[in-house]
Amino acid sequence: MILNHLLGIYTHPREEWQDIDRRHESCVYALSHIGVIALIPSLVTYYSGAHLGWSIGAGDLIKLTEQSAAMLAVGMYFGLIAGVLILTYMIHELANAFDAKPNYTESLDLAAYTATPLFMTGFAGLYPELWFVMAVGLVGLAYSVYLLYSGTPIMMHIPDGKGFIYASSVVTCGLVLLAILMASTVIMWSMGFGPVYVH
Repeated sequence: MILNHLLGIYTHPREEWQDIDRRHESCVYALSHIGVIALIPSLVTYYSGAHLGWSIGAGDLIKLTEQSAAMLAVGMYFGLIAGVLILTYMIHELANAFDAKPNYTESLDLAAYTATPLFMTGFAGLYPELWFVMAVGLVGLAYSVYLLYSGTPIMMHIPDGKGFIYASSVVTCGLVLLAILMASTVIMWSMGFGPVYVH
């Protein structure tokens, strides 16, 4: 039940958004969905980092110690969930500027299902070649942005034109959030919290 919209957002996204909007499932349902989907990139990151090794071009594979890979995976898991919750807050707070009146559950639904394709690209880490993971990640990001643009007018109950501008504002805020998270990661790594490599 938790993942019952998963196929629909890939095969017929607009109809699936309408179905999500009609059902008005609980906040717990959306949180459960994102909690399960966020496991994919986290567990794959652990497995590929500790057992497969990453290839970033010519040279030896880069492997992490199991403990370091586990810490990285746990940090990624909670970071991804926090990112969706912050995106939910942005969606909700921006609504007033566009005459939309969503509740937090509707905002969370939009954020959770928009993030799903991006999180699903975590499977690409099972073939840990940097170029491949980046290519799949860009496709996932593009589809997540498409879902945001197609879902915003439906979930927020506003006209398509207003929905386009609203979604563009959310994308802009999301890019700023991503830049902040990346900068925070670099700062944390420089303070000694970075990964430990197998030599």
